[in-house]
Amino acid sequence: MASAIASRYARPLADIVMEPGSSIQPPDAIEQLKTIEALVASSSDLRHALSTPAVRPAHKRAVADRLIADLGISRIIRNFLFVIIDHRRMALLTEIREAFEAEVDERLGFLRAEVASAQPLDDKESAAIENELSRLTGKQIRARFHVDPNLIGGVVARIGSTVYDGSIRGQLDNMRRRLSYQAASAS
Repeated sequence: MASAIASRYARPLADIVMEPGSSIQPPDAIEQLKTIEALVASSSDLRHALSTPAVRPAHKRAVADRLIADLGISRIIRNFLFVIIDHRRMALLTEIREAFEAEVDERLGFLRAEVASAQPLDDKESAAIENELSRLTGKQIRARFHVDPNLIGGVVARIGSTVYDGSIRGQLDNMRRRLSYQAASAS
């Protein structure tokens, strides 16, 4: 979940990017933000220079502008980067990008799901899970998949505060509860 600060930057960017006639599409904006993140992450000196209050914002903008000049970064994303620099929020760039992605998904009618599985899933399995979650919720799903070594098998999906537990552990817990209830009822 994005912080209030990250959301405060993500919403206006989504307004601009999703405006009819915008010079950049949301997927391109996301990729460009990721490119900048990777560039900043690749150098601790750069990360420090863009984050420290000791360097004036004008110098930070000049450095950032030179670094992204050859990367094909749009004017909208470049100016957004300058806003983040000016407001000393570079340390939150990843969180802001994630909040931006969530904002775009919400505006496009997608629900975001976190799906944990015991093993890595192939494309067919991932698509099947997304389709089933779409069927259950009645909305389009954008899922992020990761492996959870604590799962014995199966998957656990979280959409907001709702959890769909299709793991073996979940099925065993459910079976234990039913057997306990039946034993208590039989007494």
